[in-house]
Amino acid sequence: MEAFLLSTGIVALAEMGDKTQLLSLVLAARFKRPWPIVAGILVATLLNHALAGAAGAWIMAAVGPTVMRWVLGLSFVAMAVWMLIPDKLDADEVKASRGLGVFAATTWAFFLAEMGDKTQIATIALGAQYEPLFAVVIGTTLGMMIANAPVVFFGDAITRRVPIKVVHAVAALIFAALGVFALWGANTLLGAQ
Repeated sequence: MEAFLLSTGIVALAEMGDKTQLLSLVLAARFKRPWPIVAGILVATLLNHALAGAAGAWIMAAVGPTVMRWVLGLSFVAMAVWMLIPDKLDADEVKASRGLGVFAATTWAFFLAEMGDKTQIATIALGAQYEPLFAVVIGTTLGMMIANAPVVFFGDAITRRVPIKVVHAVAALIFAALGVFALWGANTLLGAQ
């Protein structure tokens, strides 16, 4: 349950003001069909985060727990810093292929925009640290939906009322704390050897 709840919370916070959240807003304004957009976001996120979580679990198995704690600790600290840098949406990420329906265009655009994104990197780290992997993927996907579905349905009204800088600062503190705890655990493991 810890893996699910932590994954949901971290990704929901990390997604606030993220470029994929901006993409959700642009897609909603462009297509004005919220249900296929939300379905596309769900499918793209499930696929992307399943791959990211599996990559994290594979990395953990390949390098072992001691090295992975250091990698995770440093990754979480880097994520804390990255959270303080506002995202911008590239025009190329908004363009949907002609001839694709709203669902397919959203799925494709969202999957591509999520590649190398903060929430994908967080999913890799969470997949490496927590089990079961299923709980991590479902949690990170729920976090994405919590952050993006309201934007699709209510759009601009929500984004004007949410203090994005405060959300980013809180998320940065959480990532920094996770990084410190992971590094503390890595240091403790080294001292025991």
